[in-house]
Order: sequence, then C-alpha cells, then structure tokens
Amino acid sequence: MNRKPLLASLCAAAPLILVHPAAAAPRKLAPATPALREMPSKERMRASVEKLVSFGTRHSLSSASDPVRGIGAARTWTAAQFASLSQACGGCITTERLSRRFTGPRAPQGVVIEDVLGMQAGTEPGRYVIVGAHIDSRVTDVMNVTSDAPGANDDASGVALVLEAARILSKQKFRATIVYAVFSGEEQGLWGATLLADTAKARGWQVDAMLNNDIVGNSLGQGGVVDANRVRVFSEGIRSSESLAEDQERRAIGGEDDGPSRALAKAIDGVADALPGKFDVVLDRRPDRFGRGGDHEPFLKLGFPAVRFSVGAENWDRQHQDVRTENGRVFADTVDGMDFDYLAKVTAINVATIARLAAAPAAPATVSVAGALTRDTTVKWDPVPGAQSYRVRWRANDRQDWSDAQTVTGATTTLLRNVPVDDNFVGVSAVGADGAESLVTFAGRDRG
Repeated sequence: MNRKPLLASLCAAAPLILVHPAAAAPRKLAPATPALREMPSKERMRASVEKLVSFGTRHSLSSASDPVRGIGAARTWTAAQFASLSQACGGCITTERLSRRFTGPRAPQGVVIEDVLGMQAGTEPGRYVIVGAHIDSRVTDVMNVTSDAPGANDDASGVALVLEAARILSKQKFRATIVYAVFSGEEQGLWGATLLADTAKARGWQVDAMLNNDIVGNSLGQGGVVDANRVRVFSEGIRSSESLAEDQERRAIGGEDDGPSRALAKAIDGVADALPGKFDVVLDRRPDRFGRGGDHEPFLKLGFPAVRFSVGAENWDRQHQDVRTENGRVFADTVDGMDFDYLAKVTAINVATIARLAAAPAAPATVSVAGALTRDTTVKWDPVPGAQSYRVRWRANDRQDWSDAQTVTGATTTLLRNVPVDDNFVGVSAVGADGAESLVTFAGRDRG
C-alpha cells in the first residue's frame, strides 16, 4: 500500500460513547464491516499506561507478591481490569491466569512466568482470535530487577491497547472466541507467549489470527524523525513451521507472499484502508525487525497466523534504558515520550481487524487449482461451516495484491474462464450471512 496523507484525525471521526456498567445494553451480533461503533479512548489508554508505570518496575524477576511494586502487582491490576470489563458486559469475559516455571540465561535460578488472559467466548467453539502484548519491562541491564523500569511504550502501550480493545469489543458477540492476552517474560525470552502458544496447541485451539502489539505508542523516532501517519505490520511469508517438503511445494506454486500470516497482514492493510483518516499500514515483509523478535514468534513456530504491530519509527533512546539525562539527551521509556493520538489509531486498526475476523466464518482449510494446457482455471476448496458464500480472488503473478474477485454461492468449485493458471495466483475466503469475510487461503495444486 502506498503512503497517503492523513486526511483526518481518526480519533475525531466519531464521538466517544461511554457506557456505565449498570446501564450496559444487550450485546448484538457484530456487523460484517470493520466500521467502528466506538472509537478508542486515548484518555483511557493514557490512564492505563500511567498506572502500569506507577508500579515502578515490571521486570519479570521483580516481586510477584508486593501489592504496590513489581510484576505481581501489575498483573493483579490487569486481572482486575478484565473483571471490571466483564461486569460491564454481563459476565462476557472470564479471566484466566496461566503460569509455568522457566529457566534460562536471563533467569538462571528460574522464575514463574504468568499470563493474564481475558477470554470472550464466541458462538463457534474451538475458534480463537488472539490480541496480545507484554506487561514486563526492563532497563539497560536486563538482569537489573530493582531499578525503576517505566516501560511506558515498551510495552505498556500494547497492554493499554489490549484493555481498550476488550472494552470496545465486549459490547458485541462474535463467532470466534477473542483472547485478550497480557504476557510476562518477553524480555527474558518470549516466555509468556511461548506459554500461551503451547497452551493453545495442547487445548486444540484453531487460532485464526494472533495480533502482537509491541511498542505501538510513539510518533517521534530516533534523531527527531516524525512518523505519525503509519504503523508497521511485520509478517512471515512462508510458514516457519513448514516441513522441507511443504516449503518446497510452496515455492513451486509461487506462494511465498501468501502464507497465512502474510494473508493476515494483507487483511489488516485492507481494514485500515476502510477506516476514517487513512492511517497507513506498512506491510513489512519479514517476521520482525532485522535480527530482533517478539511475542508473535512462538505462535509462528506452531503454525498459527501471527503478526507484529510496531511504530513507524522507533526511538531507541526510549527503549531498555536506565532513566537518565546525559548532555541534554533523555534516556527513558516514560509517558512523556508517547503519542496517545497515535496509539488510538493503532488500536482502532486492531479492533476493526479483530471484529472482522471474529465475526467471519473460518477460512477454507485447503484450496486447489488446476488448468494445465488450457486458458481456464478450475478452483476447488473445502466447505466451511456457517459460510453463506465464498469469494474467489485472483491476480496476475507479477502483482502482490488481489485484483479480481468472483462470489460463489451454493458450491465449492468454480471455473475461472480466460484466467490461465500459469499466469495467475488464486485464493478463496469464506463469507458469512452478514458479509463478514475470513482470511484468504492461497490455492495449491489439485492432486485429485
């Protein structure tokens, strides 16, 4: 997607609707479109970030029992936020606290890592959409568990986003269960995300999407670079979980830019285009920043579609730093270095994406094409429960974005005339009765 000017402030595009818990209206089935009924509140997210910073340090090896300082107090506060949101929606969110002991170079004596989850049950058991962020923080020395580590942007910004998404989305019902995940142990080795990814696999969850939000609240980057009009979405192309044979097959059919996580990133891009303000999503075609990682990676390793949101321009003086000023240069991840208008826009894209995918049927499990020695392409796909129709998409092989589409109702096969299989890529999505559309499943070879 090309960069576009910011046409209007996203946060001013619609009035903020406040709902008192005692007057909460019955939740209705979510609409098909990604339009937001309520815009994210930058005031609420600022309050969340300030509260998280007030715990002093949220280092994963800090106190788990102190009521006012450390990781334990921060996690308890987060669980209380989910409980309050659940009260406002008539019990629609249940809180779960997963824990497991991890040992590694950054915790040589071992540490109990705990995730705080808000679970909003869907109407189709087994399907899940996860939005997550890490609550832990650190200073320059990753082993320093006592110094103040504000962690405002890294990653209280993401936790505030997750809580605000839960507040807005809890007022509607969805097909898929939404998991609002707050991880610990990211700075020690992505341990909290590993815990949830392992749990999802063990419980047999079908994870339709995992959205990781890490460093999503600043518009002023290193060296004074201002990047207020876009957010980067990182995604892998070929699944890291694929076997060598699967990898070779994907390369043979030309699907390097159409793995499930890349399909998720493209869907996010489309959702952002439909929102007021034209805040730009940049499809960064690698799993994460160069040589770095994040909490979506344990999900990728298990084959789940997952992406990372991160600011357009990072400010490294305000990440992983002891709080100090040197020669007039500020080193500190504090609240004053954040832009809450920017954070609200990133939150809006997350909320609209979750609403679309959680309201839609699942994506087709497999799609295949055939058409050798002919100018027509036959497309077949697996039926999807609850799908009212299917959207068959295609594009010329030299393009990255889908350019053409055909709606198919009452069948799981179609013939694309004058669309040569040699020169076009094909994919299929499932569409619900209300128009909500799944991710696109890329078509492989028909071996039937």
